[in-house]
Amino acid sequence: MRSESFIQRRKTRQIMVGNVPVGGDAPISVQSMTNTETTDVAATLEQINRLQVAGVDIVRVSVPTMDAAEAFKKIRAEVQVPLVADIHFDYRIALEVLENGVDCLRINPGNIGSEERIRQVVDSARDKGIPLRIGVNAGSLGKTLLRKYKEPNAEAMVESALTQIDILDRLNFQDFKISLKASEIFMTLKAYRNLATQIDQPFHLGITEAGGLRSGTVKSAIGLGALLMDGIGDTIRISLAADPVEEVKVGFDILKSLGLRFKGVNLVACPSCSRQNFDVIGVVNELESRLEDITTPIDVAVIGCIVNGPGEAKVAEIGLTGASPSNLAYVEGVPNHKVQNENLVDELEAMIRQRVAAKQAVEKDVIASD
Repeated sequence: MRSESFIQRRKTRQIMVGNVPVGGDAPISVQSMTNTETTDVAATLEQINRLQVAGVDIVRVSVPTMDAAEAFKKIRAEVQVPLVADIHFDYRIALEVLENGVDCLRINPGNIGSEERIRQVVDSARDKGIPLRIGVNAGSLGKTLLRKYKEPNAEAMVESALTQIDILDRLNFQDFKISLKASEIFMTLKAYRNLATQIDQPFHLGITEAGGLRSGTVKSAIGLGALLMDGIGDTIRISLAADPVEEVKVGFDILKSLGLRFKGVNLVACPSCSRQNFDVIGVVNELESRLEDITTPIDVAVIGCIVNGPGEAKVAEIGLTGASPSNLAYVEGVPNHKVQNENLVDELEAMIRQRVAAKQAVEKDVIASD
C-alpha cells in the first residue's frame, strides 16, 4: 500500500539538533512545543514525556526569564529528546541556557540587542557546537519593515530573514536553520519559496497560530503540504491551539500522506455508508486509541463492505472487509480467516500487534547480522 514518494527535496546543508540531523538527506523531523509554565518542572517533564511517547523528534521550550533558564537546566537533565530553547530580548538568558545543555537556540537576532550581544551568543553557540534557529514571524516584524511595506507580507518576511542572516554571515556562523511563519497560508508559501532560491540552510516549516485542532490541522496540511511537495522543508511543527501531542500526530500524518516519513499505523478506512456490515467508525476510533503506542510502520485497511474492501485489503499488511454473515480478515493481501462483529477490534488489534512483533524481530536480526 505504501507508495514511493516522487518528491525531490531541496538540497540543504545539514545541522545537528542534539542527535537529530536536520537538513541534507536526513528524514524530515517532527517538532512540538510545550505549553506549560517552564518553571513548573514537573508539569513540563510530564508533557515532554507524553510527546516522546507520541514519537516527537525535537521539543521546544520557552525560556522567557532567568528562573525559567534554571528550570530548563533541571528539565534537560531528565529527558533524552533534543530540546530547543525559545529566547527573546534578553541575550543573557541565551547565554545561560547554552551553559545548561540546550541542543538549539531559537532566537531573533533583531530583538536580542546590539551586535556585540549577538556576537556573545554566537561565539558561545559556536564554542559548544550548538545550532541556532532564526525565527521570522509575520506578527512580529520590526517597525522599519512595517513602515516600508505598510503591512506584513512575504517580501517583508524575506527581507527580515536576510537581514538576520547577514548578521550571522558577518560573524562567520552558518550553523543555523530558519523559519518564515505567518498565519496566512499564501504569505507563508511565497516567503519560503522566495528564500529557498537564495540560501542553502535547512528550513523549519510551520503555519503559525494556525488555529484549533480541526481548523489548524486543515491549514497546516494545506500550507505545509504544498511546500513539502515542492521539496521545501527539513523539520516541521504544527502550531495548534490544542494538546501538543496532537501536533506530533498531525505532523507525522502529513509526512506519511506524502510518502516522506513512515511511522506507526497507516490506517485506510472507508467513511462508512448503509452498505457497511459493521460499525466502521466505532472500530476505527477504538483501533486508533489502542494502537497509539505503535511506532513501527504498518499498513492497515478497514473497509465496511465488499465493494472496495477486497481491493484495499489485498494491498495492506492487515486488512478487513465487511461481509455477511462473517467479515473477512486478510494478512499480506491474502484472505486469512472470518471474523464476527463482536470480536472485530480485539482480533484486529491482536493481528496488528503480531505483525508488528514479527517485523521488529526481522529488524533485530538484520541489525545483529550487520
